[in-house]
Amino acid sequence: MTDPDVVVVGGGLAGLISALELARCGHQVTLVERKTYPFHKVCGEYVSNEVRDYIESLGVDLTRLGAASISEFVVSSPSGRQLTAPLDLGGFGISRYQLDYTLYQLGQRAGVSFLTGLSVDDVQFATDRFVVTLSDGQVIRCRQVIGTFGKRTRLDKVLDRAFVRQPAPYVGVKYHVRMDFPRNRIALHNFADGYCGMSAIENDAYCVCYLTTRENLRRYGSIPAMEQAVLYKNPQLKAVLSDATHLYERPEVINDISFAPKQAVDNHILMAGDSAGLITPLCGNGMAMAIHGAKLVSQLTHAFLVGQLTRSALETTYQREWSGRFSRRLWVGRTVQKLFGSPIVSELALSAFAIARLALRQIMQHTHGDVIEV
Repeated sequence: MTDPDVVVVGGGLAGLISALELARCGHQVTLVERKTYPFHKVCGEYVSNEVRDYIESLGVDLTRLGAASISEFVVSSPSGRQLTAPLDLGGFGISRYQLDYTLYQLGQRAGVSFLTGLSVDDVQFATDRFVVTLSDGQVIRCRQVIGTFGKRTRLDKVLDRAFVRQPAPYVGVKYHVRMDFPRNRIALHNFADGYCGMSAIENDAYCVCYLTTRENLRRYGSIPAMEQAVLYKNPQLKAVLSDATHLYERPEVINDISFAPKQAVDNHILMAGDSAGLITPLCGNGMAMAIHGAKLVSQLTHAFLVGQLTRSALETTYQREWSGRFSRRLWVGRTVQKLFGSPIVSELALSAFAIARLALRQIMQHTHGDVIEV
């Protein structure tokens, strides 16, 4: 295989869009993904409209794919008490199975070389080049590596990234279901030591995705037993999880989730998406942030590859731009997360937001970014 200009490690939203944009600029791009498309991912599958025009400009026809239009937000306390607010910017719901697969097909047509069913075992940087070692023994040399390999992986440990030494106590669980629920609404239902989001996606289906602690799961021994003992105490959740029609046999599950801060440039690798920073599901904007980050990293990488930026300027500029766009959103997410999880604190927080509804809308605004210019 001819050594490419760029290797993208990880084929989620950030990786697919970065690879697509760089290939369309005329660069040779190899993307490595350990799964084979199409596949499901643990994700809330709600996307802020701040990125809608940009996504469609890439060639994704969201209307044809059946994306749901979402304009209303509702949050409930563990007791089931609800508070509703409009989503000022609005958003859309679409499964990662559908959206990622569409971007993968666009990438293929643009000339991206996809290596699927493989993982990256190591990345080394020396003499201004990267050496990427794959799980099948292949070695690829390239000028730049973009890391979009998700929330927490073995490669993070190989690279000795600082955040892997922080606790990672959370577990994520996702279902696709059919249920009786307004299709223009995204809901966030709280329970002890966790919270669950639900919103419409394509084909009259809904995404139900929740975050809880490993300790909760350990205590009850299985996901169904934990749901009945903990989540069902919120009557809103009990109604959904007990009455909904599940569309696949078992849920998607991911372990060792951490919201500890990360570096956007690590070991000279430009990180994007969850590899650069993970926003709490309470603020529900990880997909939009991944799309923003992909556009930024592809633009700056292109400038580097054509000689407009030195490597030092590339890394400094990317870290600065990334922090300027996302650091506050991540901080707000971590701060808001402290208001939920505990039944007592959650009830108090909901009461406060019911009195000061403007505060709730301001928090939502702070977890959204500017509309991407096409």
